[in-house]
Amino acid sequence: MTNAEIREEVLEILSDIAPDEDLSNLADETPFREQLELDSMDFLDIVMELRKRHRIQIPEEEYKELASMASTVAYLEPRMRELVRK
Repeated sequence: MTNAEIREEVLEILSDIAPDEDLSNLADETPFREQLELDSMDFLDIVMELRKRHRIQIPEEEYKELASMASTVAYLEPRMRELVRK
């Protein structure tokens, strides 16, 4: 998957989890929690949805890597590339 495809997928997951949020002006470098009303359960839902869709295992100590759109895409890109190769 390309970075743009990963970004689209994350936006899709966020829109499912927080349907009332306006995601059109989401800043890539700003943490999600500063831009959206997400609680810890919402954050877990993001992790679980990634696991369900792509079988990506994200260890709890690496959850901080999913803080913003930019860090999420950077974290997922090599993992998604490996999934495509399998």
